Amino acid sequence: MIEEFDDLHPETVALRAGTRPTPYGEHSDALFLTSSFLVDDAEDAALKFSGQAPGYTYSRFGNPTVTAFEERLAALDGAERAQGTASGMAAILAVCLSHLKAGDHILASSGLFGATIQLFNAYLTRFGVEVSYVSPTDPSAWRAAVRPNTRLFFVETPSNPLTDIADLASLAAIAHEHGAMLVVDNSFCTPALQRPLAFGADLVVYSATKYLDGQGRVLGGAVCGSKVLVDPVYLFLRTAGPSLAPFNAWVLLKGLETLPLRMKAHSENALKLAQWLEVQPGVEKVFYPGLASHPQFELAQRQQSAGGGVVSFEVKGGREAAWKVIDSVQLISRTSNLGDVRSTITHPATTTHGRLTPEARAAAGINEGLIRVAVGLEHIDDLVKDLARGLP
Repeated sequence: MIEEFDDLHPETVALRAGTRPTPYGEHSDALFLTSSFLVDDAEDAALKFSGQAPGYTYSRFGNPTVTAFEERLAALDGAERAQGTASGMAAILAVCLSHLKAGDHILASSGLFGATIQLFNAYLTRFGVEVSYVSPTDPSAWRAAVRPNTRLFFVETPSNPLTDIADLASLAAIAHEHGAMLVVDNSFCTPALQRPLAFGADLVVYSATKYLDGQGRVLGGAVCGSKVLVDPVYLFLRTAGPSLAPFNAWVLLKGLETLPLRMKAHSENALKLAQWLEVQPGVEKVFYPGLASHPQFELAQRQQSAGGGVVSFEVKGGREAAWKVIDSVQLISRTSNLGDVRSTITHPATTTHGRLTPEARAAAGINEGLIRVAVGLEHIDDLVKDLARGLP
């Protein structure tokens, strides 16, 4: 984290952190589209490749545009260091392969993105890493499930897609008591609404593809935390290669400029939509942290500055009714991505969590009537009208 930004507001940090003009004095951030960098002589090359001298050698190892994105995100998150990755899943993989070994145990929230569960269950277990799942909202369950070989707690909060809120301070305390670290997927809130490191988390991961970009343009991810914990992530990326591309980093850097403003607007729209959905006769239940009816509403009020942009709801009539709502929209985009200025809609049971077993979906609380809407920046009246077309 750059110290000169410590006392500035997020709106200012989002615009100014990480900006280092070249000798040309450009006002907008430069894009360095190069695979490699020249050195002065053989000794200079040796010093830079060994890390004894600052500078860049190869864009898989580092790139000025990527560095600018990393520094801006670190400043927003209150982190000592950030590391860009090729995607959000690459960020999670990099953390796990940097900090775990065969015989270690991950204690994870049962409310995770489907691909994260697949990564844990189908791949990490092949290499001797054990995984078990507990409720994200019950700290006592986490304490009871800790094993002597537990090395990592992993949680999304709010969760995808049911927006369960985990008590970060409690989980951090339990993890640290047992010599484990807490890793938080903060993709739904971003540092504009929630800063997990301030509640004791050790590492924060992002799918930068989502709100950090904000317009559905590029893939990217990031890991934020202390230098001692992020440095091993960098070494893994340097070796294995799922690094953030300079062009993608430049797009993400531009996305961060409007992040605080967008997240506020997303949250305001989402709250209005959630309030409207709650009184619709064809809706069984609405999941949104900004609603007083949400089970962890008070906790969300303490941890988050707003509810975020994702609203999930169950309709009466199961899959048939849910698909009718999705098929009836004319404005909202039918896609599984989220975090876009354009609203999106999906059926989690058959898309984002479709690869899970029926038992795993049931354990995660994802039923056939569930719909997830990532609320964009369109006028709320237009979004209401669009959803009303297919509601039971």
